[in-house]
Amino acid sequence: MSRLTHIDEAGRARMVDVSQKPETAREAVATGRIRMKPETLALALGGGGKKGDVRAVAEIAGVMAAKKTAELIPLCHPLNLSKIAVEVSETPDGSGLSVTARVKTTGPTGVEMEALTAVSVALLTLYDMLKAADKAMTIDAVRLEAKSGGASGEFRREGV
Repeated sequence: MSRLTHIDEAGRARMVDVSQKPETAREAVATGRIRMKPETLALALGGGGKKGDVRAVAEIAGVMAAKKTAELIPLCHPLNLSKIAVEVSETPDGSGLSVTARVKTTGPTGVEMEALTAVSVALLTLYDMLKAADKAMTIDAVRLEAKSGGASGEFRREGV
């Protein structure tokens, strides 16, 4: 791609016109993680924090965020989402929690931003719910892992 799709010929921001694009099945998967002290991780995994089950709340927050993406990201199209799944689990190395979001639709544009927004808000929710125990937590590695559908075709991050 030689130019940005959200910038017109005059250099002004615009919402891309997708009215002539065919509706196709689209799916995106995004991930991210939050690193924390071992004691904080134990608290999160135990489900008995002062604010309740932090993983369940973060998963719901991620679903809600995916549905609100067009309200948060200025040039995103509002989409009819057919599936949003958000999962919070312990990282393989035990350094914290990872979040995975899978979003699906059938439409003229993709759901990458919805998946990324779901992950970001789920991670922020984890931080909010655990900050009393550990203000030094670090959110990182928020990224698109895979996407399918549309004219640009398949994308899969290497190693996934």
